[in-house]
Amino acid sequence: MNAMTHTRIIRIARMAWLPLLFLLAGCHIDMYDQPRYTTNQPSSFFADGRSMRPPVPNTVAMGGFSGDSALMTGKLDGELVAELPAEIILDAALLTRGRSVFDAYCAPCHGLLGDGQGVIAFRGPLVVPSYHTDRLRTMPIGYFFDVATNGINRMYGYGARISVADRWAAVAYIRALQISQNTNVSTLAPAEQTQLQSGSPQP
Repeated sequence: MNAMTHTRIIRIARMAWLPLLFLLAGCHIDMYDQPRYTTNQPSSFFADGRSMRPPVPNTVAMGGFSGDSALMTGKLDGELVAELPAEIILDAALLTRGRSVFDAYCAPCHGLLGDGQGVIAFRGPLVVPSYHTDRLRTMPIGYFFDVATNGINRMYGYGARISVADRWAAVAYIRALQISQNTNVSTLAPAEQTQLQSGSPQP
């Protein structure tokens, strides 16, 4: 075997080791063996003493979201819901938020009282229905959510502009407006009648 052949064999042998060297270079276990917590292990790093962190706000569990639910559509089994979805808590905070959303998005056309006398309706030829007609007072509450989401006639939908929670808040406030404008004062308790006549807000 001459010197040239010998050199060629050595070169080929060296090249045969290259794939193995690259493979060994990639076999790091430092990521696998890094310090970490096990499930439910206590931690002194976080103020609450837990290593497992709570989910971020508005996290939805896998399988916990339904795009066809009453919350998302205002309908149940294809029928408009007559009550607020169970996820929506009717309280003063909801109505306060609802008024804010209503005043910003709805009042320009529907008016602050929901009587269809908003600024846009007043200045133009647009006829805006009043929420206080017999037809709309008797509509299921899901109707207003569906219209707010998808629009109707010349009104465009707010599904991409207002969150689900804020749409329900506005809908709850619309229902409160309807009640406030169509309630027989004589049916109220004496204290409520006095409060109404004095114009003082409820506590």
